Amino acid sequence: MFIAASRTDWFTQARFGLFIHLGPYSVLGGEEWVRSIDRLSIEQYQPAVDGFQPHELDAQAWARSAAAAGMKYAVLTAKHHDGFCLFDSALTTYSVMHNGFGRDLVREYVEAFRAEGIKVGLYYSLLDWHHPDYPVVGDEHHPHRDDPAWADHCPDFDRYLDYMHGQVEELVTKYGEIDILWFDFSYGSMLADKWRARELIEMVRWHQPNVIINNRLETSGGGFGSIVSDSPSPWAGDWVSPEQLVPEGGVRNERGEPVPWESCFTHNNHWGYFRDDDAYKSPRLLIRKLVEIVSNGGNMLLNVGPRPEGAFPEESIQVLAKVGDWLDKNGESVYGAGIADLPKPAWGYYTQSGSTVYAHVLEQPVGPLALTGIDASQVRSVRLLENGQPLNRADLWLTDPFPGTYFVSFGDNPAFTYPLPDEDDTVLAIELDME
Repeated sequence: MFIAASRTDWFTQARFGLFIHLGPYSVLGGEEWVRSIDRLSIEQYQPAVDGFQPHELDAQAWARSAAAAGMKYAVLTAKHHDGFCLFDSALTTYSVMHNGFGRDLVREYVEAFRAEGIKVGLYYSLLDWHHPDYPVVGDEHHPHRDDPAWADHCPDFDRYLDYMHGQVEELVTKYGEIDILWFDFSYGSMLADKWRARELIEMVRWHQPNVIINNRLETSGGGFGSIVSDSPSPWAGDWVSPEQLVPEGGVRNERGEPVPWESCFTHNNHWGYFRDDDAYKSPRLLIRKLVEIVSNGGNMLLNVGPRPEGAFPEESIQVLAKVGDWLDKNGESVYGAGIADLPKPAWGYYTQSGSTVYAHVLEQPVGPLALTGIDASQVRSVRLLENGQPLNRADLWLTDPFPGTYFVSFGDNPAFTYPLPDEDDTVLAIELDME
């Protein structure tokens, strides 16, 4: 394998995490890529930096919302592409410690989330549009890429890499045990060796041997890449990180074996706070996407963009709580569960943990429900997961035409059609005799 299995054990058990994008771009209420999109100079962006004063930020409230949602880990943007830092760095004054705010938000975050028993991760952008030695000429993303005034820009990229490596070292030495490092991102010629990736990984592992790292030190194109190779590089990372999509069938290596992966996507349609974007994904959609992802061996990292003042949008808080209510009753089918070696049923999904298969029933059946793909002779019992109610086998006239299929009914008469107990996702726990 490309990873130390013990390092990722907790990750593949956790299944559900929180992504948090926050920075000066939040003040503008637009894209977190606003400097690149609008070709804003450092000076033009400065009002957003000065205006970034999130006095309503309560990291404990964030952590409580994450815990209520059933999230087991979180990742905060310590530094995004604009180069502005949410932590106390000795290497720059471009941070919350020097823009008049004066609070180390990374420290507040890690302490609050650890107190709730939630694993902590830090996002760090490899790009930096503020640093004078980050390349401009020929770069496809830099805000000044088309600015003739920068045509003669001659950066000392090694000096930038010393700075970047130094900041990463600050993050892995100043804040206790870090569970996740979430790098973003490689592109074009800016891949792997360009970042002195081997040196970076060796330094991180020296300080934090158990931290898990995503695959974006050498991967562009939405987070896929050589982690699925049979001969991955030392910096290939511990999991695949597709974003804003759920890959059908999950992610596998060249031998067809499942590898750890995580789909990250936004609660509405933007990573940072975006004014007037109220297209929040519903609890039902998030529950069903979480189940789909787990059924294919992956994790779901759901992003919330706090408001400029620092509080989560109320819409996100309410939806997260409803997802958490479902997980309170059905979490056994998600946490520690994964791929079931069964064909996907037409009515939903299967997940599995040990000898228990979980049927996630999303479509109401007509009459009894056929547990398709499951050998009826192996079924020891079936129960509703949310309350433990046993469901009896519905034989009747079905035994002869479907001799190997196990049918269950949601009511007393298997010839009748009954509403699903949970319209979002009704979960059945099916105990199998694996002998």
